[in-house]
Amino acid sequence: MEPIPWPVDRLVAQLGRWSSSRGPLYLLLAERIRQLIDTGQLPPRATLPPDRVLADRLAVGRSTVVAAYDRLRQEHKLERHQGRGTWVAPAALPTGRPGTANPLFLNFLEPVDGVLSLACAAPYGAPPELAAAYRRALDRLPALGSDDIGYYPLGHTALRVALAERHTERGVPTTPEQILVTTGGQQALALITRLLLTPGDTVLVQAPTYPGALELFRDAAAIITTVRTTADDPPLDQWAEALAARPRLAYLNPTNHNPTGTTMPALARRALVELAARHGVPLIDDTVLAGLSFGRPPPPDLAAFAAPGQVLTVGSLSKSVWGGLRTGWIRAEAGEIAQLARIKAIHDLGSAALEQYAAVELLPSLDMVSGRRGAELVRRHDHLCASLGAELPEWRFQRAGGGQCLWVRLPGADAGAFAQVALRHGVAVLPGAALEAAGGSADRLRIPFTASADDISEGVRRLAAAWCAYQRMGAAAPTAVHALVV
Repeated sequence: MEPIPWPVDRLVAQLGRWSSSRGPLYLLLAERIRQLIDTGQLPPRATLPPDRVLADRLAVGRSTVVAAYDRLRQEHKLERHQGRGTWVAPAALPTGRPGTANPLFLNFLEPVDGVLSLACAAPYGAPPELAAAYRRALDRLPALGSDDIGYYPLGHTALRVALAERHTERGVPTTPEQILVTTGGQQALALITRLLLTPGDTVLVQAPTYPGALELFRDAAAIITTVRTTADDPPLDQWAEALAARPRLAYLNPTNHNPTGTTMPALARRALVELAARHGVPLIDDTVLAGLSFGRPPPPDLAAFAAPGQVLTVGSLSKSVWGGLRTGWIRAEAGEIAQLARIKAIHDLGSAALEQYAAVELLPSLDMVSGRRGAELVRRHDHLCASLGAELPEWRFQRAGGGQCLWVRLPGADAGAFAQVALRHGVAVLPGAALEAAGGSADRLRIPFTASADDISEGVRRLAAAWCAYQRMGAAAPTAVHALVV
């Protein structure tokens, strides 16, 4: 594809009021250019002005433009070569297709016929208890008073009461005023991000981590720092150093971690909470996978070890019940819940009422539903491990202790490049770099065991065929993770 000349006047016009928000100028500039690329307003191969030319037109220092370009180059949005210039990477989204370039979300947005997806970790099929809960919820509708308009920005009172009781039973005394019902865990994270982060703020995360959270933090133009997740106790010395830098917040998925399937022990949780308190860093505890432990029940949530206001806990029914049940929640102090509710009300006036009625009906049987689902996941986990061992014995992984995924290492391979080969063999997988803030884990794949045994077997068979083809190719050129359109 030939380069597309892009006049500096046109780019300046497109940038608009890019510097009107708070935060370092280079981050604001990078965020606006990223938006132009992601929405197709800057197409692949569009050439950008030289650093000094754009800096002069924007009345900023050259270092601002250089830093913005370099940040986008690290994200594979731009390519830069000495003496040749800067242009939008060919792997960027095509013109007219707005949205994220993360392969996790592209799998939902742009499914491909005939491709077996092993990229998404979500439960297949709704349990019979959910259908029964919806029937009971429908029976409740005629009894609603004429003054009930069905808008519950904070969430239906009965659901907030029930969720508060569940947290209290898990050792975290909670009142209904400390609960905000959201449309899934993703909206819960989005609301917290909107409340707490401004461009240039630092967020501390595990590496690897849930890519949906990374996308939200990037969208907020935050600076993301990491501490490496380990299979054993967390490296508290590294957490201590990272928290001493006083990030604006820290996001953790300590129970049945996505993607490694590990769970942080209780003593380590207490120590981590104490470290965060010492430096005044609020914590987000993502407990969405907490109901999917394979052995003993998980340790208490982080809030059980924390002072009031230190931890915001995110929960959801979408992983323990069904992905289509978009009911999540935030547990925090009442003042924070009030602020979060104002943000939510602006966007949707409250989550769907009928779904909340159904959630109220379902909660008494939730432990039974999630326990049965956990038992099925153990069987599928074992089947995936056995299939990989038979078909791809050179691949390395540790068995998960819970959750929905295996974190697999490909010896001597670039997982992003392999994912392209796998796609051509009819199976979509998520490269490790999609779960890393700085593009690490380049030799890793996240493989969920949520599909049926037959689909897992077929998926591994296709992966084995792709692996043979990849090895025949020799040292394949690395492919940007953003090019994986699944």
